Formats: sequence, structure tokens, C-alpha cells
Amino acid sequence: MVVQQVLQEEGLHPIDIQLGEVQIQEELAVNQAQSLREKLEEVGFELLDDKKQKMIERIKTVIITLIHSENDNLQKVNHSDYIAEQLNRDYGYLSSLFSEVEGITIEKYIINQKIEKVKELLMYDELSLSEIADQLHYSSVQHLSNQFKKVTGLTPSHFKQLKEKKRKSLDQV
Repeated sequence: MVVQQVLQEEGLHPIDIQLGEVQIQEELAVNQAQSLREKLEEVGFELLDDKKQKMIERIKTVIITLIHSENDNLQKVNHSDYIAEQLNRDYGYLSSLFSEVEGITIEKYIINQKIEKVKELLMYDELSLSEIADQLHYSSVQHLSNQFKKVTGLTPSHFKQLKEKKRKSLDQV
């Protein structure tokens, strides 16, 4: 809604607004693009006009949707096939582009997203580590624990203990 408001203030007419992408009817003049860039930055967004950067943002959006989706069927798909299908591009091209621009592989980015999801689920403290491993389609709890430690430097149980130490019970507040 904020992006739509900024576009309207600039006299632009959006055709479609989705996460990370906007289509407008008009062709942007250089001064319009600069003004739009400044107004979007004021509200915490940025205007990407580099085709490579746009594709990287699309890749990230697909991965975030894939990993953080509650749809179990979506999470079970082959990541490379799914990304290529969603973006209608060859996975090899997408992988090379992502590595070139981001400095990490798509696979590493996926692992980082999965670990963030694990952290979130550990914070909620509603699922066991075994249930989390199953939900995120890890082959085993050990595999999840190894990946978690490699990325965070902590075991999942140590991470959980740190969270509990930081929280105060209501009577201590």
C-alpha cells in the first residue's frame, strides 16, 4: 500500500504490485526515476533498475516463499527445478548469476533461509527438533543439527537455552 501511494503521488499508474516487483503503465523519465527512488528510500524501499539485481530479488523471493511456506507440498519440491520453473529460466544461468552478484551460491542461501526458519520455530518452542527437521524435510535431526551448528556456531539446544536465559518471566519484569 505504501508503494502504491508513492507511485500515485508521483503521478504513476501501477498495473500490478507484488512483493519485490511493480509494473507501471508509463515509461519512466530519468528525473521521474530519481524522484521515485528518493521517495521509496524515505519509506524504506529501494528502486532496482539493474536487470541482474531484479533477477536476484526474484530468486530470493521464490526461495523465501518456498522455505517459509506452510504448504508441505511446496517444501518437498526439488529446489533447483522449482526456482527454474517459477522464473522460467535455466537453473544454471540463475545459479551463476546469483553467485556472481551475491557472492554465495543459491544452495547456501537456501540453507541460510532454512536455518532462519529453524531459529523461528525454536523460538516458538512448540515443536521438537525432530518435528522441525521433519517439517523442513531434513533427512535426519543430526543433519539439521550439523547444518545449524555450521551456520550459527551453536547447537540447536544451546540456541534454545540462550533464548530462555534472555527471557524474563512475567513476575521478574
